[in-house]
Amino acid sequence: MPRPEVMDWLRKQFFPHLWCPGCGHGIILHAILRALIDSGKKREETVIASGIGCSSRMPGYIDACTVHTTHGRSLGFATGIKLSNPDLTVVDVMGDGDCAAIGGNHFIHACRRNINITAVVMNNNIYGMTGGQASPTTPLGAKATTAPYGAIEPPFDICKLAQGAGATYVARATIANPVLCEKYIKNGIEHKGFSVIEIISSCHTQFGRRNKRRTPLDNLNFLKTASVQLAKASSMSEEELEGKIIIGEFVRKEIPEYTEGYEKLIEAVGGSKV
Repeated sequence: MPRPEVMDWLRKQFFPHLWCPGCGHGIILHAILRALIDSGKKREETVIASGIGCSSRMPGYIDACTVHTTHGRSLGFATGIKLSNPDLTVVDVMGDGDCAAIGGNHFIHACRRNINITAVVMNNNIYGMTGGQASPTTPLGAKATTAPYGAIEPPFDICKLAQGAGATYVARATIANPVLCEKYIKNGIEHKGFSVIEIISSCHTQFGRRNKRRTPLDNLNFLKTASVQLAKASSMSEEELEGKIIIGEFVRKEIPEYTEGYEKLIEAVGGSKV
């Protein structure tokens, strides 16, 4: 059962949820709420934004200020919200397709700006809601409705993409370790700058049944055995790391944050925000 204070953050009238039984997104929802509570955040001062996809159903279940936007554009909405009221805590939840495909441009420029938003990317390696198409993170050789013989496109590494684009906090965990998910999300929320927490989730309905991981337990067991901590991975060869998921904190640095720079600019020119 969730902690009692977590229940206060839920819109109970919308349960049972729409996710498939055993979907990893429920684990991530719980981790986000625990992280917000442990960071001392208030519901009326917290905004949860999302686009379109299985992951983007999440704000509907959270009793805070929420906005369900269009596919791939949630970071644009979240940026506007943060600029209009920098005191708000803004968390943007996205799927791998939502973030790295149609939303790729918004993602890299949010990283570049270093705006104080926490992006939680739920990566299940497939388009789960719209029919099981291959996504930008579908592993080489994995099957999807648009790759019935196996994907041949090299996948994006979300964390490397975020790091290269300038995000100042970047971490990865999996749903097989919800405590680690909560820790990294909390660190991201408390970090001043653009934070990216990639959480490897699972979609047994679309990905698993095509790739020999048909049940939720099959996926959890896979994620447990495939995960390698960053410290250990640094001493492993490329051959040893093949097929493994490196988890840990990849970036944690402090540089000027965008909304603070924007406020200083407005003050310097003697204007006011519209």
